[in-house]
Amino acid sequence: MTDNSANRRRVLAVVTNYGVEQDELLVPLDRLRGAGVQVDVAAVSMDDIVTLVGDKDPGKTVRPDLTLADADPAAYDLLLIPGGTLNADTLRLQSAATGIVRSFTDSGRPVAAICHGPWALVEAGVVTDKRLTSYASLRTDIRNAGGDWTDEPVVTDGAGGWTLITSRNPGDLEPFVQEIGTALAARS
Repeated sequence: MTDNSANRRRVLAVVTNYGVEQDELLVPLDRLRGAGVQVDVAAVSMDDIVTLVGDKDPGKTVRPDLTLADADPAAYDLLLIPGGTLNADTLRLQSAATGIVRSFTDSGRPVAAICHGPWALVEAGVVTDKRLTSYASLRTDIRNAGGDWTDEPVVTDGAGGWTLITSRNPGDLEPFVQEIGTALAARS
């Protein structure tokens, strides 16, 4: 992603305070911020976000910028939903998080979710007729929610008036972040 492809763009990342997969949060944050994008991280509370590596090993700690309840989705160009099994399972139970998802999809703004992150999309009821990927264990949940699950490194689907970018796992971060950059540039 080049510096001028996404200048003055704002991204909202939504997570819980424990269990987000470290690289699925930090790699997009670092790459997007390095390209001049303002990225704010919203968590359940203002307590530190404890990341994990491989869903089990302690990772880096991150300070949230705001809470999910205080986030104004209308102020952002793209929604980022990192994975991590514990993070995603807890996040989908947060009504503020599913409300944020619906705000983005209802207004036609792009959403990017990786690994277990699409669980929040399933819970928000927005995957019907969307083609997407995720960690393989979500395949049945996505299909039961009306989505068309596929096993590819990154899938971008613009059907239904909004763009959905999905990836399977941390190994797919390179094409995932590239697609986020493309979506942000298209909003210029």
